[in-house]
Amino acid sequence: MSYKSFFYLFLLALIFPFDSCKKKEKSTLQEKPNIIFLLTDDQRWDALGVMGNPILKTPHIDKLAKEGILFDNAYVTTSICAVSRASMLSGQYLSRHGIDDFNTSFSPDALAETYPIVMKNSGYRIGFIGKYGVGSSDTHPKDAYDFWECTTKTQPLYENLDEDGNYIHYTDVVGNSIKSFLNTSDIRPFCLSVSFKAPHVQDGDPRQFIPNPRYNNYYKDIEIPQPKTAAPKYWESFPPFFQTEENIARERWKLRFNSPEKYQESVRNYYRLLTGVDDVVGELIAELKEKNLDKNTIIIYMGDNGMFLGEHGMAGKWYPYEESVRVPLLIFDPRTSSKKIKGRKTDIALNIDIAPTILGFAGIKPLKKMQGIDLIQHVANARTTRQEFFYEHNFFGSPKLPKVEGVINPELKYILYTEHGYEELFDLTKDPYEETNLVSHPAYKEVLLKQRQLYLSLKKDAK
Repeated sequence: MSYKSFFYLFLLALIFPFDSCKKKEKSTLQEKPNIIFLLTDDQRWDALGVMGNPILKTPHIDKLAKEGILFDNAYVTTSICAVSRASMLSGQYLSRHGIDDFNTSFSPDALAETYPIVMKNSGYRIGFIGKYGVGSSDTHPKDAYDFWECTTKTQPLYENLDEDGNYIHYTDVVGNSIKSFLNTSDIRPFCLSVSFKAPHVQDGDPRQFIPNPRYNNYYKDIEIPQPKTAAPKYWESFPPFFQTEENIARERWKLRFNSPEKYQESVRNYYRLLTGVDDVVGELIAELKEKNLDKNTIIIYMGDNGMFLGEHGMAGKWYPYEESVRVPLLIFDPRTSSKKIKGRKTDIALNIDIAPTILGFAGIKPLKKMQGIDLIQHVANARTTRQEFFYEHNFFGSPKLPKVEGVINPELKYILYTEHGYEELFDLTKDPYEETNLVSHPAYKEVLLKQRQLYLSLKKDAK
């Protein structure tokens, strides 16, 4: 064999193993699922048809829920937009990630441990659309993403003009951005985070909830029942420190619900906004199918916190009552046919579970600082390790938003207004609307003592 022939054989031996490794790496990446996380703003748990709402029509979301996993008991650990979103991105309680207002951003080290950046470092193409919601816009991590179409406003405007000067609703702006992302060619699997504004109000606008005009005829002939706890006596039952006109929940109640006419129009528009989201979800599903992405794309859908629609004489969120802390959550994985995993689940699912669950789909272990769990592993292994969770909310403080903490499970709830030492205890099995405070009830003395101890233990663990 000549020296030249030997040299070529040696060169080929070097090239082909390397080329084979590259092909294997490329194949492994392509086998990983795409993941889309859809987040709504202020959507409470019962604002979906599949969750039993007899009025609201959400057929596309309902279909995903029926063909995937639907969590009946999904909650947020802090019911306010910025904090909840930080918990979703980081997999951590407020006590650990430390973002307790609308101006604080992730530090560079903390940002590197949010699920999108971890996914990117594992070979995923990442995108963010809509309202990022953590920190001020000048510190948003747009350069860290492969695709970024987020508003620079704290709250985007519902009413906008497109590049041709035509009216476009923000929900459709988000929908168009989703299509732009899906039209971007890339061999890498993707992780896309989509944050709708709907059904949040338009702060500062007297109309409050502003749906697309094309939905104006939806629900207009339906009389929406008033909540059971909307009667004046429920607001009047709060202690003096809470029952003030400075309480933001009461201020906003006056804007939206202080007359039968306002109540009907506000809730109808809240529903219309969600119908708009459902239509965008339908368009997303159709787009995935058209691009042959539907068989390998996981869709997760959740609300960032709940919303009072007049219950207890309030509007907004913040406080740990069911309407505020309980949210919709579904996971649709087209690759899964197991009946054991699919269906409705009563397990407690939290916003801090989003990050480890998304990482789990990509075959990445949750980071050590993450406090949530991989919900798929939890369901698949029938684990029942979480019986309750710690709740915390310390933004503002009294009198605007009294600080509050507590312990929540689907059957029992302990609440402590920390600035005032005021306690509440509700037996949700007998009192699902949280009408009767049992703190002074002799039959619940031992229960109360146990809940106080549990609260202290969970509060310590959350740090």
